[in-house]
Amino acid sequence: MGKQPEGENCGLILINIITAVIFFNMATKKKRLLKLKQILNKLKVAEAVVISGRKLARQIREETRADVDQWVLAGNRRPHLSVILVGDNPASHSYVLNKTRAAADVGISSETILKHSEISEEELLDLVYKLNTDPGVDGLLVQLPLPVAPNKDVDGFHVVNVGRMCLDQSTMLPATPWGVWEIIKRTGIPTFGKNVVVAGRSKNVGMPIAMLLHTDGQHERPGGDATVTISHRYTPKEQLCQHTKIADIVVAAAGIPNLITADMIKEGAAVIDVGINRVQDPVTGKSRLVGDVDFEAVKKKAGFVTPVPGGVGPMTVAMLMKNTVKAAKIAPDYMRKKH
Repeated sequence: MGKQPEGENCGLILINIITAVIFFNMATKKKRLLKLKQILNKLKVAEAVVISGRKLARQIREETRADVDQWVLAGNRRPHLSVILVGDNPASHSYVLNKTRAAADVGISSETILKHSEISEEELLDLVYKLNTDPGVDGLLVQLPLPVAPNKDVDGFHVVNVGRMCLDQSTMLPATPWGVWEIIKRTGIPTFGKNVVVAGRSKNVGMPIAMLLHTDGQHERPGGDATVTISHRYTPKEQLCQHTKIADIVVAAAGIPNLITADMIKEGAAVIDVGINRVQDPVTGKSRLVGDVDFEAVKKKAGFVTPVPGGVGPMTVAMLMKNTVKAAKIAPDYMRKKH
């Protein structure tokens, strides 16, 4: 073959150089993109740990069952829970059935006393008095504000029990706040010196939760040693945001759907949702249960979060059972022993 012209040779060399530069740049760009992806993956914050209240409640029920077995083996009467149910409200019947099933699960005997809605106040008070003085009854649950004896008040609402709680003394704690306390402690969420916001001021949920979390950890009934701020439904949203953005723990118990949103919490905060709200699903048109927290958005930013349902609810039932066993143990000797 004859020798190629010099100009044609230079052209081929130039083409090869351009091709090599293009491939080099493509490879470099690919490497850069891969490196950038690796960096972004490292920086990406993992979703929150979703705390299973059902799992923790199961653990507490197992502990309670073992406690009951040991108590009975020691020669004591099996703990007994009485429930007074007035009227035929299906929701109330379902609520009570849930409690009696839980009692049976842990070895506590129980009875449900059904009364018609026309029952007189005198007859109802007489029934409560009989159960208060019955040595075979340890715990008493009522759906109405009735004078249950403080030593049988497994709901923890009696003024004596509330007073003892506020004085950091051992007592029957309200079941839902106690459930929140156990969720925080058993999950290993630190409270000592931490900032906590409790959104909700009710006397049976918000206030007791605040009391448990802020009081002295060295007292008879140990507290959480946290700095607690209480807000409520009339706290201006901008003020609430100022507090929640610096909070290590946010407890939502105001009964307002989506009260706590992702932009209101700091990265890694623990968010405990006590709210129970029934709302209409915009897609299906059916009602569904939601809490006070925008769960899907918050779990992408928080460190821990409880779902609704399946979070605090099962813990409330578990703590009621623990209160019933506690009531049996603090009863006088003549009430404890088998007859």
